[in-house]
Amino acid sequence: MASNGIKDKVAIISIGCTPFREHWDKSRDDLVIDATKQTFKSVGLTSADVDAYWIGTAQSGMSGLTLSIPLRLTGKPVTRVENFCATGSEALRQACYAVASGAYDVAMAVGVEKVKDSGYQGLNAFPYPTAGTNRTLTAAAMYSLVLPAYAEKYGIEEDELRMVVAKIAEKNHFNGARNPLAQFRRETSAEQICEMAPVAGRLSIFDCAGVADGAAAAIVVPAEKAYDYTDKPLFVKALSFVSGNGAGLMDPSYDYTTFPECEMAANDAYLQAGVSDPRKEIALAEVHDCFTPTELVLMEDLGFSERGQGWKDVMSGDFALDGVLPVNTDGGLKSFGHPVGASGIRMHYECWLQLRGEAPPERSIPETGKKLGLVHNLGGYPGEMVSFVSIMGTEIS
Repeated sequence: MASNGIKDKVAIISIGCTPFREHWDKSRDDLVIDATKQTFKSVGLTSADVDAYWIGTAQSGMSGLTLSIPLRLTGKPVTRVENFCATGSEALRQACYAVASGAYDVAMAVGVEKVKDSGYQGLNAFPYPTAGTNRTLTAAAMYSLVLPAYAEKYGIEEDELRMVVAKIAEKNHFNGARNPLAQFRRETSAEQICEMAPVAGRLSIFDCAGVADGAAAAIVVPAEKAYDYTDKPLFVKALSFVSGNGAGLMDPSYDYTTFPECEMAANDAYLQAGVSDPRKEIALAEVHDCFTPTELVLMEDLGFSERGQGWKDVMSGDFALDGVLPVNTDGGLKSFGHPVGASGIRMHYECWLQLRGEAPPERSIPETGKKLGLVHNLGGYPGEMVSFVSIMGTEIS
């Protein structure tokens, strides 16, 4: 890939995040105001101090007015972006590149989704007319195909692999139970999850991320100005984004055991950041666990596990809070919830807390001397996907 990157040119100086849950008592505007007010307050800024804004939302607003109206912005550029479930990360990516270009000194990325009292249970795809050859399965059904494909390719009993992905949900619910902002705060055992009725293939409802309302926001500035605002900024090491060509839906050789867009985005991010061994250099990772098999595949696509070995690393506890590479320490989409426009920034919020030593003790990662955090955010389906990977660190290298 021909990505030059912006390593150490931009810093995050503040991030805020609302609870993710069923906010029957709050509007979209309320959530935006809550997240941005929290973000401004920690660095003593106001909305007037920000030069430009990016607002990410999938289906909770159109145009920059989604942000400028509730914040009462005057004379400010506000850009509304959407990129499936990677919408929040897309807003942050664009804000970072705008600052890195020198166009603005202070930029803000905001993500929001408000769907729980919209009349729909979740987001709905726009009914564009097609030739009748497009995917017709639900997201849960598409990701459920990973299990039999992975089991066959690597010679694992399907019942054993079913327990592996349930262990992923167990881990993420364990972490989410210790997170006051999470939507689901109850520990759930893998055995209980396996006993639940399937909703798609072998997946139960607790293998699927919850639909939620919520908002998150981040402020970015040039790296050389970061310490003017905070004594603990996070420096952007890499931002990578890959949009697939949908070939997996037509290619008979595509086997659902890898997401090529995710692997390509990760490799590009590692090249930008100068990371040669992510398992040894990354302190924690927030990944897009929209369904439990997704996280399993991502452990291999992101280079945290060898091909065909990710399931063993899951069972060994390598990705638990006290593991060699903690993954989804805040509960992930599975437990924290998934308001589409906000999730990408929420993932950066968790890295912000952990790398700055501000996560609560009951879910803090071990001190290992590693200074980098990774965020992975995707949108779409196996074979038809967009993928984002960022890396951030506490020091300029």
